[in-house]
Order: sequence, then C-alpha cells, then structure tokens
Amino acid sequence: MMKAGDLMPRGKSINLYLMDSDVNGRIKCTLANWTGLAFKIPRTSLDMCKDREELKQTGVYFLFGKDDQTDKNVVYIGQAGVRKNGEGILNRLVEHSRNPKKDYWTEAIAITTSNDSLGPTEIS
Repeated sequence: MMKAGDLMPRGKSINLYLMDSDVNGRIKCTLANWTGLAFKIPRTSLDMCKDREELKQTGVYFLFGKDDQTDKNVVYIGQAGVRKNGEGILNRLVEHSRNPKKDYWTEAIAITTSNDSLGPTEIS
C-alpha cells in the first residue's frame, strides 16, 4: 500500500522491432534505460541471424514447441557462453536445430545485452 509521499512507479517503454517487417518473423525487443536485449526467432529464420553480433554473445535462451507424443507445450531453457570460435547464443541455437532429440521446437527467445556484459555468473 502506498503512503503519502511515496513516489508513483514510473512507466517503461518497450520497443519491439519487427526485423522482417512481419509479426510472425524475427523480433528484437529493447527496454528504455536497460542494456538487455530479447530476440524472438522462429526456427526457420536462424540462418537470417548470422549478421546479428548480439547473438554471438553470452546469454540465455528458451526453445518453445510441442511434444510429439502428448501434443503438450514444451520449453527448454539453456545458457550459452561465448566459445573459442566467438559464437554464443546463435551457435547453440543452430546446434539445437541440428539435434534430432530437440526437433520439437519451433521458436526461440534469446536474452543478452547490448554491451556484452553477461558473464558465467549472470547466466547461471
């Protein structure tokens, strides 16, 4: 409960950039005054992300899809650290797309920063 003299919470502005000019395509999300970045990437659009330097950084990701057996929604949560080849999140997503055991997913949400400030501690 707010008391007299308490400051009202300030609103935030979220920017959704339709990278392919399509709401069903890739989306980049930013929040004013925050270095975090979030991307929604359809599995079929992974190849189009090769030029996105932010996705070569450390971060966390979510793979969304349906279980083939039960038709229930499934989510896999993973983390990606920058590897010796300079590839981070995008490299892990590509690895998952080639893995027959992870064939269920249709889109990913990737979270990183604009200034590559996530380290092993933050993503754990």
